[in-house]
Amino acid sequence: MNKSMVRAAFGILALSLTTLASAQVKPEDQIRYRQAGYSFMSWNMGKIKANLEGTYNKDQVAAAANAIAGIANSGMGALYGPGTDKAIGNVKTRVKPEFFKEGDNVGKIAREFNAAANDLAKVAASGDAAAVKTAFGKVGETCKSCHDKYRMED
Repeated sequence: MNKSMVRAAFGILALSLTTLASAQVKPEDQIRYRQAGYSFMSWNMGKIKANLEGTYNKDQVAAAANAIAGIANSGMGALYGPGTDKAIGNVKTRVKPEFFKEGDNVGKIAREFNAAANDLAKVAASGDAAAVKTAFGKVGETCKSCHDKYRMED
């Protein structure tokens, strides 16, 4: 079997497992899980910001950046399944309906966020605070681009 066929087979298997996994999680739990992921990323963003504005601890920054990259690469897109576009009982969501209609743009923003998060983790490992500040800004820009377009205000 050539490499292209093996990669295609693994790609189909991964997509099938992601679809199966999201199908087994109730929509209200998908909303809760994705909110938890974003909250955890936000907490880690706050740790990086505090380090950049105060005493810089490269180990804390690297750990926070790795956590952000880990969540960014975790496949959270699977938590935007059918029925997660609106509140379910007492489980609220701030995602706008356009998010579910503009898959190509959402995918583009997600890829940009993943790349920025991965870059932040790589840069944070170097311990260079100035480089982290730049990479951290790029992560924030990608977050903002999604929030501005696809997140409802409180």
